[in-house]
Amino acid sequence: MPLFDLTGKVAIVTGATKGIGRAMVEGLATAGASVVVSSRKQELCDVVAAEIEAASGSRALPLACHVGDWDVIPAFVERVLAEFGRIDVLVNNAGITPSRLTPSTMELPVWRKIFNVNVEGPLRTSQCVAPVMRDQGGGSIINIGSMAAYSGGPGVCAYAASKAALVNLTKSQAREWAGWKVRVNVLSPGPFVSEMVAGAERGRPGFTKMLAEGTWQGRVADPHEIVGPVLYLASDASSFVTGDDISVSGGMLK
Repeated sequence: MPLFDLTGKVAIVTGATKGIGRAMVEGLATAGASVVVSSRKQELCDVVAAEIEAASGSRALPLACHVGDWDVIPAFVERVLAEFGRIDVLVNNAGITPSRLTPSTMELPVWRKIFNVNVEGPLRTSQCVAPVMRDQGGGSIINIGSMAAYSGGPGVCAYAASKAALVNLTKSQAREWAGWKVRVNVLSPGPFVSEMVAGAERGRPGFTKMLAEGTWQGRVADPHEIVGPVLYLASDASSFVTGDDISVSGGMLK
């Protein structure tokens, strides 16, 4: 059996309809997993899930969920269980970042919205999924962080702070759930091609070049370059890895 084979596994990916989220859910499906394609908009989930099924042959369930809404997450997880009967992998990828607000101009509603999605969403989804994994003998939770957690910056203060909180939360989850055979790790991406980067480039010509120069490889990554790391953490290849933070950043320093 190939090391990264996920045949018979069920994987949830939040924020799965674009960017690295879509790349990850495609990669998991190609490795044999049945996948849950989730984002806020059901129509986008429907389109992406159909494309993944056609390309991979794996089942892809489109299921919208706004992870910033604490109260809707339990029903989302129950729906997945009703469809598949198990959950082996959870990728907490959904996240948001605001327009450039500095520490001196940050407004409380914006701050809270970012933490609702970027920290409380992964917390609540993991709370609901971890007992399922425990009862079936284990599983893997992958929280998607950011290299911004280690550098901060005036224009990304809430986003960077939320990702730093997610790293710490991951370590706490990993320690608490190790006895359940539930592994919890962080992937911290550097700059990847995305709608957010493209939008920033339109508003600030040279932005993409600036990001590229912050990496040792001198470039911005293609979304599919996240697939190998996520398959590693999702599969038994990483069976002795938990509480870790793996950067996928072309050599950026933490």
